[in-house]
Amino acid sequence: MPFDPPVTSATLRSVMIRLLLRRVYRRSCGRDNRSGLAKSIRVWRTMGMDRLEAMRLLVRVVERRSFTAAATDLDMSRSTATEGIKQLEAQLGVRLLERTTRIVTPTLDGDAYYRRCIAILADIEEAEGAFQDAEPRGLLRIDVHAMIARRFLIPHIPAFLDRYPRIDLHIGEGDRLVDLVREGVDCVIRAGEPTESGLIMRRVATLNEMTCASPAYLARHGVPATPADLQGHRMIGYLSSRTGEIIPLEFMVEGRLDYITLPSRVTVGGADAMGELARLGMGLIQAPRYRFVDDFAAGTLTEVLTDYPPSPTPLVALYPQNRQLSPRVRVFLDWAIGIFASVDL
Repeated sequence: MPFDPPVTSATLRSVMIRLLLRRVYRRSCGRDNRSGLAKSIRVWRTMGMDRLEAMRLLVRVVERRSFTAAATDLDMSRSTATEGIKQLEAQLGVRLLERTTRIVTPTLDGDAYYRRCIAILADIEEAEGAFQDAEPRGLLRIDVHAMIARRFLIPHIPAFLDRYPRIDLHIGEGDRLVDLVREGVDCVIRAGEPTESGLIMRRVATLNEMTCASPAYLARHGVPATPADLQGHRMIGYLSSRTGEIIPLEFMVEGRLDYITLPSRVTVGGADAMGELARLGMGLIQAPRYRFVDDFAAGTLTEVLTDYPPSPTPLVALYPQNRQLSPRVRVFLDWAIGIFASVDL
């Protein structure tokens, strides 16, 4: 007796993706705009490179502004990337990229195609993720402050990669503003309220802040019992990377935040320098508690004004708003939130 072959999840994915492509192309092109660009988008193959691979390649080249960087991200040679774009341009019948010796930028047609590719690839990834056996995969690029990465995340990375064996991970350690799209970063984890536009924020944790100084400093200047006792004290000035101004100390007093800027003989632009100068007795500092728990245990720093804590600092993840949250970013953020929830911050 004849019988139908079994329908596997891979078959269902293939059918869904083909239908999804057809629907998205029709929606984005319109009934009256069946130009060469729209017609060629409908086709599910290219001469030498799968159409989805060609789309991913174009998106990466546009965002990285470099064939070399895009090829590295996608684990292919530069010549393969160059040939893939040439084939795509030939099949579309339009020039997608302007090439110079220093940078690659999209043409008007290239920018329009890039934006459609972003939507199409996001829809496809979401469709694939709807299947229970769909496993997060691919290279995940994150950027995290170095101390946060080393203290909380890196010790647990082996377990994360064992849990998701098809994810490869690149960890950047920094505290600067990152252009996620241009630098090819999937998400960043930063302390503080974000001011960058065009990014979606997800809160990861809350960092408790405290005030401290070295025992030698407190022996010279006295131990303040309240913020009113800070006259005659000094602070190590921490310069804001956004404003260039010294960030004042803050204290919660009777339900309100009071801000005090003390004299400072030394100003810094980095947390590591601030901590080392505090150990040397140069003044009061405020910082997340986790940074100095080892100093408190060793007695090199002493916490003061515990009844008047600074406001806590949010720890947030940021990713581009024009992107569907990919499964690999989603599982990483869920995992990171679980890690931070399990420790004392």
